Amino acid sequence: MVILAGIDEAGYGPLLGPLVVSVAAIQVPPDLLRADLWDLLEPAVAKQKKHLRGRLLVTDSKKAYTPASGIGHLRRTVLSCLAVMDSHTPPPKTAADLLRCLCPDAAERLAAYPWHRNLPDLPLAEDPRAVDVAAAVLRNTLAAHNIRLHTLAARCLDVGYYNHHVQAVRNKSRVLFSQLCGLIADLTAADHPGPFQFIVDRQGGRVAYDRELMRMFPRAELTVIRQDAKTSSYELRRNNKHIRIHFAAGADLRFLPVALASMLSKYIREIIMQSQNAYFLDLCTTLKPTAGYWQDGQRFVRDLTEKLPDLNIDKQKFIRCL
Repeated sequence: MVILAGIDEAGYGPLLGPLVVSVAAIQVPPDLLRADLWDLLEPAVAKQKKHLRGRLLVTDSKKAYTPASGIGHLRRTVLSCLAVMDSHTPPPKTAADLLRCLCPDAAERLAAYPWHRNLPDLPLAEDPRAVDVAAAVLRNTLAAHNIRLHTLAARCLDVGYYNHHVQAVRNKSRVLFSQLCGLIADLTAADHPGPFQFIVDRQGGRVAYDRELMRMFPRAELTVIRQDAKTSSYELRRNNKHIRIHFAAGADLRFLPVALASMLSKYIREIIMQSQNAYFLDLCTTLKPTAGYWQDGQRFVRDLTEKLPDLNIDKQKFIRCL
């Protein structure tokens, strides 16, 4: 069996809120490694919102979520997948529960932020019956093909933690790369012998990743398989495990595990932004919520200064550095 994992991020460019990098991994028979998983799992998942017919939407988070349509698809897919992975543990009911499940280190750090202390009181508000039904269909469909949902995990860089890392290396792309490599290291350190295949949504226009991979994995043996405009592929031999890493353009629309990682990252970021908005709108009801992206984030900071002039905010924990 092969571990096939997708990695994607949400929140690389904003002024406010966290950067979230997630991994979604499945265990598949080798002969299904190149299969179209959307076709294979068609009874349980769909790539398009149209004609879902109760199936889970698994697609690039930019297609699964808009401010107008809300986080419903993100929430239902993530919670259903968690239920498939562990049917014995009670499902998360609050934002704090979810973060403790997926990124416990970040959950502990966020508890120290005044504007995130409401996370234990922020309900996920998903119909548990809908999750149970979707999870049952997905569980049965995966089992029919001898596929298992192996891992859902995230690294959530809250603003203070993000700023610390960026200031240390003075390069936010290097911070992102170190986090995705951390997810690779975490997954390959587990008991599973592999082999492992990682697919990562390409980082901007970069084609060559070999030097950065060797910097992150200095004791590994690295082989460049290909480096071109479409895909950059590498093989790492590390701790007697065979690891292939592919940086692919448009991966979140081409590979189901990457799409699932994209949705997981976006869902975590959105519930953290909901928490932040709820705190500040409770202080001033005339404030307009923000998604934290650059222009609107600047508008939100100006509004806070004008409407809550006496509010003391630690900017190192609130505004991301460049």
